[in-house]
Amino acid sequence: MTKLTTLMSAAAMALAAGAAALPEAALAQAAPSVAEIIVYGSDPCPRSTDDQVVVCARRPEAERYRIPPNMRQSGTPQEMESWARKSQSLSTVGATGINSCSPVGPAGYTGCLMRVIQEAKGQAKQTADQQTPPQ
Repeated sequence: MTKLTTLMSAAAMALAAGAAALPEAALAQAAPSVAEIIVYGSDPCPRSTDDQVVVCARRPEAERYRIPPNMRQSGTPQEMESWARKSQSLSTVGATGINSCSPVGPAGYTGCLMRVIQEAKGQAKQTADQQTPPQ
């Protein structure tokens, strides 16, 4: 080993021994804990103490009871539609007879009006949901 590396390793050992010799109270004062808190509206931020530093992030009052942004649903309405709702549209496939809206069977045409009414209601609700801003 060179003289420089021997000197550096000796200094590193002395530094490590000195840190181990410090009392725990000195080590605790050297590294206080940090608490990160989100406060809403005009709520007061808690005061820091000797052993804890409090850092507050202020958000508007309207955000207090909202779902956190990373947990909110995103995507198109078609992507957010549940599987149960999607399967309802398949429940009448192949149906014949009364209220089936099919050209096959007796009175198959009678279900067509109900289907048109349900589709119109669904489209109106979807349009209203898209135009309503989030609260």
